[in-house]
Amino acid sequence: MFSRFKVLPSLSGRLNTILSNRKCSSNLYEPDYLKEMEPKYPIYEDLNIQLKGYDYPILESFQKFLNKIAKNMDIEVEDSWAVPAQVLQISTFKPLSDVVDSKYKVNVYERMIKIIECSSLQLPMFIRAIEASQPIGVTVNIIRHEPYHDEVRYVPDDDLKQLKQELDDLGGPLTKKSEGIICLGLYSKIFFN
Repeated sequence: MFSRFKVLPSLSGRLNTILSNRKCSSNLYEPDYLKEMEPKYPIYEDLNIQLKGYDYPILESFQKFLNKIAKNMDIEVEDSWAVPAQVLQISTFKPLSDVVDSKYKVNVYERMIKIIECSSLQLPMFIRAIEASQPIGVTVNIIRHEPYHDEVRYVPDDDLKQLKQELDDLGGPLTKKSEGIICLGLYSKIFFN
C-alpha cells in the first residue's frame, strides 16, 4: 500500500513537467498557428515604381531590366504598364528680349511597375539596385499605389464622349421602364384595335 503512495508523487512530478513544458496560448480566442502565419519581417503595402524619361527605347529597356531584377529578388510584380505620353512645348527666347527664338515639342514617356508584398529587407536592396543601374535622363519615383493610377493608364476616347453628349442632347438613352411602356402600347394597338 505504501508503494502506491511513492509512485503517485513521481507521477505527479512528471505531470507537472509536461504541463509546464506545454505552450499555452496567450490569447484565449485565437489559436497559436495564426501567429506563426504572420510574416517574420514587416511587409510594405502596394508600391508603384514610376519611370519617366524623354527617350522611349531607353525607358522601355530599363523597365524590362527592373522586371528581371524584381523576379530574381523574389519581389512580386503584379503589373507593368505604360501611361500616355505628355507633349511639352518649349520655347527659347532671344537674349534680353521677349521675342521667341525657337519652339520645340518634347515627349515625356512614363512607365509604371506595381510591386506587391515586398518585405522590409528586400525593398532597400531593390532601391539600391535601381539607383545603381538608372540610366541618364530617366527619373525614378517610388510611390504608394492609389486607385487613380489605374485610371490614368487608359487613353480617353473623344469620339465616344462626343456620341454620349449627342445622345444626352437628344433626350438621353431609353430606360428599361420606358421601353416596356412602348412595347405595351404597341401590343394594345395591335390586339385591341
